[in-house]
Amino acid sequence: MKLERLCSLTLGVLLACTTVASAEILALINYESKANQPVRREGIAIMEIDPSSADFGKILMEIPLPPDVVAHHIFFNRDRTKAYVTALGKSLLYVMDLTRFPYRLHTIDVPDCQVGEDLVVSEDNRTWYLTCMGSSTVIMGDAVNDRPIRTIRASAPAEAFIAYPHGIAIHNGIDRVLVTSTVKPDMSDQGDSVTVLEASTGKVLSTHRIGSKLATAKSAPVEVVFSPNADPPVVHVTNMLEGTLWAGIWDPKRKAFSFHQIDDFGPRQQGMPLEMLYNAKGDRLFVTTAKPGFVNLYDNSDPKRPKFLKTIAAAAGAHHSVLSPDERYLFVQNSLMNMEGLSDGSITVIDLKQNTILGSIDTLKAQGLNPNCIMLLPNHFQPGGLQAGLVGE
Repeated sequence: MKLERLCSLTLGVLLACTTVASAEILALINYESKANQPVRREGIAIMEIDPSSADFGKILMEIPLPPDVVAHHIFFNRDRTKAYVTALGKSLLYVMDLTRFPYRLHTIDVPDCQVGEDLVVSEDNRTWYLTCMGSSTVIMGDAVNDRPIRTIRASAPAEAFIAYPHGIAIHNGIDRVLVTSTVKPDMSDQGDSVTVLEASTGKVLSTHRIGSKLATAKSAPVEVVFSPNADPPVVHVTNMLEGTLWAGIWDPKRKAFSFHQIDDFGPRQQGMPLEMLYNAKGDRLFVTTAKPGFVNLYDNSDPKRPKFLKTIAAAAGAHHSVLSPDERYLFVQNSLMNMEGLSDGSITVIDLKQNTILGSIDTLKAQGLNPNCIMLLPNHFQPGGLQAGLVGE
């Protein structure tokens, strides 16, 4: 939308939980130019994605970003008053106060972080943890004052498993943070493990190889998420290059995790599993696969062994997804780091009640842009509908 339209919006329209607002589903989407565009653009858009709205697919406001930041993922803190945006291109982290409108981005310098990927926030809302795939570090930060307070690195060759950290999940009830070792940013090397840290101190406790194939074939676990309401705690892990889904089960007596494979996407002709999303109840699990672009639905009644139910088509690069507040619609963002053949640029809209594809939001795609992440604004976000890394689950 033009600047005039942006200026005409009011705080009440975007944030108040009124009757009018309840008819909206507003998404927070960061985007970048497709690789074939002559001029590079980056920004954050607020878009109406409710299929029943007259403004369906329209951008209601935009926040421009520098063209060399390569803004990657968006995360909320625990009370959803802040949004954090990670950056692949610069050693910084953006934070946005969602209680003030117009929204303003503020920069947090994180000099020890290169290629910032995922972020989680502790359950007391006081500490954030940021994975830095390029510098092989995890940064602990003060989530009240938003400043880095500690850098976690491998301190010995035996701790090389902390290389290329990407996915991250936290469970303060057991004082644990789990971090995946994924790939070197230029893809010249891969990881195949999950690191367990002590959440309170950042101390490295153990490493676990996550992969079923030969050691020479690296699995590249990309995301790790705690399944909601699981007792004892259970994490799910997507192996990007191996194309498998794994589970890690916490043993309260041993105070340790054990891991096993849940599913193999190969027989369904799918590759590159990426993000995970749960419904509010936690008994459904959605897993996206970027190649060629699908969503896989599981019965998660038993998080230790989720049961595959069905595959839903999306588009090339199927990546992040969000559920509408009533869980009728699933929205899938189709783009993976501007990679050729994996960046359709659309947002697939799926009606879960009718089991039909309603269509595609091509607003950004038509402008030569790729959406990189999709979140719902806080007054629409379902706290139980957790996605990997979003609120530090």
